[in-house]
Amino acid sequence: MPHDPNDALIHDPRGGVPRLKAIMARLRDPERGCPWDVEQDFASIAPYTIEEAYEVADAIERGAWDELEGELGDLLLQVIFHAQIADEKGLFDFDSVADRISEKMIARHPHVFGDDSRDKSAEQQTRDWEAIKAAERAAKNAHGVLDDVAVGLPALLRAVKLQKRAARVGFDWPETGQVLDKIAEEARELVEARDTLGPDEIEAEMGDLLFVMANLARHLEVDPEAALRRANAKFTRRFRAIEAALAAEGRRPEDSTLDEMDALWDRAKALERR
Repeated sequence: MPHDPNDALIHDPRGGVPRLKAIMARLRDPERGCPWDVEQDFASIAPYTIEEAYEVADAIERGAWDELEGELGDLLLQVIFHAQIADEKGLFDFDSVADRISEKMIARHPHVFGDDSRDKSAEQQTRDWEAIKAAERAAKNAHGVLDDVAVGLPALLRAVKLQKRAARVGFDWPETGQVLDKIAEEARELVEARDTLGPDEIEAEMGDLLFVMANLARHLEVDPEAALRRANAKFTRRFRAIEAALAAEGRRPEDSTLDEMDALWDRAKALERR
């Protein structure tokens, strides 16, 4: 087998990004690479990209700083993977990806890299950022207000982005109380659908309720993804307390009653509040 000039780089423990790019190129080599990696395309690895982004968020949420480095590496690998496929197709490469985001950051921060004053509030800088993004969308011929809100985003995140975009042109409730009223209305419609309609209608009404809940989070300036992750962590923590209490008695949740588990839940909740 002929010597590959990249071999030394691939085995250099301090080779950085060039090393990772060389490793991915080797993995994608039709003759010497990994069959699984060679078979992948943009669509097949997109779910892994999303999963790795969530694992980064999870490490941050848990304060698992010893894990964060590895999770960021896993996410970077996804960028390298997409860029390698694109390079093979003659579309773009990793360096052009880096150059493009660099140009975008410079253009969107004229108060740092240009002549604009840095003497602005965070609120004013946010308005400036949105104005720059609007100009970018216009340049891409994205005429509709919602045109470039990515369809592939997680549904909850996309709901918030759609609502923010509509709010910019005045399509929004001015008061939080109106959102709460809408939640009550949608909840009633969901109950009615449960009692009188079929699965499709129930799903539609559930979606309407979730959409308005996302809107309430936006009005309260709460990140609904972060709030739900926090609720998930709370549920996990308290349910594990139930399991531990039952295990101390030689039992499992399936061996207990709902009333017993409710009591243990309340005890775990009270202990957290001390």
